[in-house]
Amino acid sequence: MAQAKLNQGNDQGSDQDNDQGSDQDNGNRNSNQNKNGNGNDRLPLRFWIVASINFINAISFTILIPILYPYAKAFGLSDFQASLLTTVYALSQFVATPILGRCSDAWGRKPLLVISLAGTALSNLVASLTPFAWLLFVARVFDGLTGGNTSIAAAVISDTTTPGDRARAFGLFDASLRLGFMTGPAISYLAQKIPTFPGISHLGMSFFAATVMATIATLVTLFYLPETLKNPRPLVLDWNLFNVKGWARSLKNKTIANVILLTFLSGTTFTLFTFALQPFFLHVLGQKIENIAILITLVGISGVATQFFVVGRITKAFNLAIVLLVALTIRGFIFLAMPTFPNLLTFTGLTILLGAVNAFPLPIMTSILTLKSSEQEQGEVLGLSSSALSIANAIGPALAGAMVTLSYDTPFYISGVLTLCVAGFALFLRSDL
Repeated sequence: MAQAKLNQGNDQGSDQDNDQGSDQDNGNRNSNQNKNGNGNDRLPLRFWIVASINFINAISFTILIPILYPYAKAFGLSDFQASLLTTVYALSQFVATPILGRCSDAWGRKPLLVISLAGTALSNLVASLTPFAWLLFVARVFDGLTGGNTSIAAAVISDTTTPGDRARAFGLFDASLRLGFMTGPAISYLAQKIPTFPGISHLGMSFFAATVMATIATLVTLFYLPETLKNPRPLVLDWNLFNVKGWARSLKNKTIANVILLTFLSGTTFTLFTFALQPFFLHVLGQKIENIAILITLVGISGVATQFFVVGRITKAFNLAIVLLVALTIRGFIFLAMPTFPNLLTFTGLTILLGAVNAFPLPIMTSILTLKSSEQEQGEVLGLSSSALSIANAIGPALAGAMVTLSYDTPFYISGVLTLCVAGFALFLRSDL
């Protein structure tokens, strides 16, 4: 999902490229270094500010992952109703993200980023305090509507870096996101262990911790991040926000259409698992709620380590389509093995292995899209891929919530079989990829 959010923002602010020189010391020297590929120039301070904001914001989001299901159950919600807390958030974010991005093009990056982060802080505070299930849903919808801030932060990077520095900047930006996703679940565990505040439960303390992190990000933005938008655009809100024409153009390209479909299917099968993990861990393996945070932290460490040290080497050494096929196949068999061998040690090992394997599919599919599209089309194509993934993030949990009503094993078996079918689809497309 993070990567999807990042892709949505990669092409924002690109029309400010001609105004970057004022943001760099010794602009002509840096320009020559960029052209020559020397890479000795430093990224501007405002980049590191927005990367720090991104890191803190990622923590505030991932703090909630280990406790959202048990917190919903504490309100007396069914498994299916609990899954809808994720679905309504993803749908709200899907609708709001392009609107926030367009508003930031007209009103400036900083005010929209402040509003977005403050909205996240407020919604999590409400969720930590509310005694009503319906208000918990309202808080999740509001968080989704105001939570499309990664694309705005990415636009700040486009505003403040030269084209020669931009790839390195976005790589570091993505790294800050991944490190935040690794850190958040660990903080969630600690939040459940500290004394509670009046009106907040032990699980609600994770929402309160998320509020604190989002508030810090808001204050850093408000007091330290300068406005980076040089040339505001007139605000026009229309259906072009959702790039209907772009969908029509891209779907005419068979390869791009197939990869976007592959991204959607892969995302849907994986989000089936992400919801099913927690009820299985609690009810089948009989584990404590706080142990979910430990497990997800280990998965995050596995994924980040693989992304940093393994993915690049493997993708350079082997054909991308083959690596994608192998990763999806292994992922499918892991899903099938989890309910087949329902003990804690096996489940933990398989989940950590899944964290490593899952570091491959999305970056590979993104790379294939950039290779199969022209430079002028890449922003649009990656945005469409991110939209497809956002829809998958909404559909998968709801489907898993419905399947859990049959048995806690069902989502694993279905996601395993469907993932192997997706791998078969990738094999069928191999010649095109």
